Amino acid sequence: MILPVIMAGGSGSRLWPLSRDLMPKQFLNLDGKSTMLQATVKRLNGLDTLPPLVICNEEHRFIAAEQLRQINQLNNNIILEPAGRNTAPAIALAAMAALKKGLDPLLLVLAADHIIVDEQEFRRIVSAAIPCAQQNKLVTFGIVPTAPETGYGYIQASSSMAIAGEETAYAVKQFVEKPNLQTAEQYLASGDYYWNSGMFLFKASVYLDNLKQYRPDIFTACDLAMADVDPDLDFIRVNKEAFLQCPDDSIDYAVMEKTDSAVVIPLDAGWSDVGSWSSLWEVSEKNTDGNSHKGDVLSFESHNNYVFAETGLVATVGLENTIVVQTKDAVLVASKEHVQDVKAIVNSLKKSSRPEHRVHREVYRRWGKQDSIDTGYRYQVKRITVMPEQKVSMQMHHHRSEHWIVVSGTAKVSIDGQEALLSENQSVYIPLGTAHALENPGKIPLELIEVQSGAYLGEDDIVRFSER
Repeated sequence: MILPVIMAGGSGSRLWPLSRDLMPKQFLNLDGKSTMLQATVKRLNGLDTLPPLVICNEEHRFIAAEQLRQINQLNNNIILEPAGRNTAPAIALAAMAALKKGLDPLLLVLAADHIIVDEQEFRRIVSAAIPCAQQNKLVTFGIVPTAPETGYGYIQASSSMAIAGEETAYAVKQFVEKPNLQTAEQYLASGDYYWNSGMFLFKASVYLDNLKQYRPDIFTACDLAMADVDPDLDFIRVNKEAFLQCPDDSIDYAVMEKTDSAVVIPLDAGWSDVGSWSSLWEVSEKNTDGNSHKGDVLSFESHNNYVFAETGLVATVGLENTIVVQTKDAVLVASKEHVQDVKAIVNSLKKSSRPEHRVHREVYRRWGKQDSIDTGYRYQVKRITVMPEQKVSMQMHHHRSEHWIVVSGTAKVSIDGQEALLSENQSVYIPLGTAHALENPGKIPLELIEVQSGAYLGEDDIVRFSER
C-alpha cells in the first residue's frame, strides 16, 4: 500500500503578491479549480493509496485543514512542524508516524506546490516504480529535461539499470547543484541527466534505516519528537523542544547522495515546480495572443503576458512579455526576464517592516476567516466568516468597541454572559471592555460585517478568556 506524504511547507516568495508567509503558494488557487495542495491530493486518484499525510508549518494548520476538508480528505492526517527543518526530518516524521500504526507502507513523497500536466502518465510511472521500492530501493523521479534549465538541481544516471515494470530505473551516479548555462547545456546534450523533482518512493522502514545510518543525529531528534505526540483534532503535534534540536537538512544531502540504494526513474509528464511567474505562464492555458488571463481581464494588442486579477478589472494595452498580478492590497508589474527578482521586493518589504510580505488582507483563522475591507482614522471594517459549528473565543478589548451586522446565516452572540441569536440584517453593539463571544450554531457559513471604532485597533488589543 502507498502512503502519500505531501510536503506543504515553504514560502514561495517569488510568487508574491499572491504567495505570502501566511498564505504560501501551495495553498493558492492558481487555475480557478483547486488549490495546489488540493490538486496534489486529487492527482492520486487512480492509485491504490492510503489517505494522504500532510506535513505543514504550525502557522498554516487551519488553511491546510480547511482545504483538505473541502475535498473530504481531512482525518487526523496533518503533522505540524514547530519550525521548518527541511525535507529529511519531515519525511522521517511521516515514516515514524506510519510505523507507530503498525504499518510499513511505501511512502510516496510529493511537494504540494508542483504542477503536473499529464496526471495519467504520472500515475503510470509511480505504479511502474513500485517493484523497485519493494526491493528496498530509494526511488527518485527524474524529470526529463526540455531545456538547459539553470534553476533546477540535476540527477546523473549511471549506465547500470534495474527494471521497474515497463520502465527503466537507473542507479544514481550523483546529484548536482544548479548549474550555469554552459554546464546545463552539456547535461542536456549528454542524455544522462534529469531535473531533480524532489519526489520519491520508498518503504518507510528503508528510509529510516538509511537515515539512521547516515544521519543518526536527525533520526534521534525525530524519534524523540515522535515519542511525545500531542493529538489535537485533525493535527499531530510533535514534541517541540526535541524537534527544534533537529539539524536542518534535505533528503538529498542527508540520504540520497550517500546511499548505494538510490535509483532514478525518468518522468515526462509536464512537470513544473512553479518557481516563478514566468514558469506559471509556461504551463498555463493561453489564448491566441499567448496571453494567460485569470479573473476579470481585458487586453488589446497585448501578447505573451500572464495577468491575474483577484478583485477587479485589469486591462492591458500594448503590453508584451509581462506579468501583472492584482490582489486586494498590492499590484505587481514585472518583465518576464526579471521575475526571479520579485524576491528582492519581498526582502525590501521585510526590511521596512511592511505587512504585505507576510499577510493578505484576508486572513484565515481556526473558526473561518476575516477580510479587512476598510480602515481609517479610529475605525476599521471587517467581513467575518465563521464556519458551521465553529466559535470565536470569549474575549474583550481595552481600546475599541464593535458593532456586528449579520449578512447571512445565524449568529449566537454572548455579551457579558447574556446570549442571543441574530439572523440576517440584525445587529448588536459590543461596548469597550465587555467580554463577548461569537458562534455559528447553524449548518451554513455565518457572514457578518464588523465595524470597530476606538483609539487603538491593533490585533494585540485582545484579552482571551477561552480558546477553542
